[in-house]
Amino acid sequence: MFKLDGKVALITGGSRGIGRAIALRLAEYGADVVVNYVRHRGDAEETVAAIEKKGVRCLAVKANVAQEEDVIRMFDEIRMRHDHLDVLVSNAASGVLKPAMELTIRHWNWAMDINARALLSLAQYAVPMMRPGGRILAVSSLGAVRAVPNYTVVGASKAALESLIRHLAVELGPKGINVNTISAGVVDTDALKKFPNRDEIINLSLARTPLGRLTTPDDVADLALFLCSDLATMIHGQTVVVDGGYAIQG
Repeated sequence: MFKLDGKVALITGGSRGIGRAIALRLAEYGADVVVNYVRHRGDAEETVAAIEKKGVRCLAVKANVAQEEDVIRMFDEIRMRHDHLDVLVSNAASGVLKPAMELTIRHWNWAMDINARALLSLAQYAVPMMRPGGRILAVSSLGAVRAVPNYTVVGASKAALESLIRHLAVELGPKGINVNTISAGVVDTDALKKFPNRDEIINLSLARTPLGRLTTPDDVADLALFLCSDLATMIHGQTVVVDGGYAIQG
């Protein structure tokens, strides 16, 4: 049911953290993978090597998904290697962690461009390469619907991302392309290390999560695999939460 043989998946921000875990999981089940990265070339090369050990092909492409010219060039490279694309995972994210009163227009535009608008550009280039049965996934966070200290602009951009997914679902459903969001709980990745109150966030999450542990990148990857499978054909336009029950306690 989870076989992805012959399928091609593009994961943005795929060299580290959640993106890397998703890339490895899809490769484990037979998908050829394109790993997008923007800065960490060494991590991208290590991810490519790990994926190729699973017996599939992997291409690493450096591109800033917030820049249209980079997205165009990335898809040019993809088309040189593959004649179709089956899965797009919009995972690359960035943003400034500051109180709302300290944010600038540059901070706002930066987060919105990378976390939300990039998905629109990616979809516009990916969909012409997709066949019925294609999948588009976006990785969001609980900050899209909850107020988190210093998360103002990132949370707003994730909320925009989730709204965009719903609109894409309406447009792309008739083409046989499923579109969904994965909303992850607190995941201890390099991104979390940038939070000034990281330890407080982790301790609070552990205390409020009924299952008693943090969400891991592999937990998110397992959900991505499910949503890419034939078992998820009728899950469409949804935000699916993977957080061990953290969000249900308000």
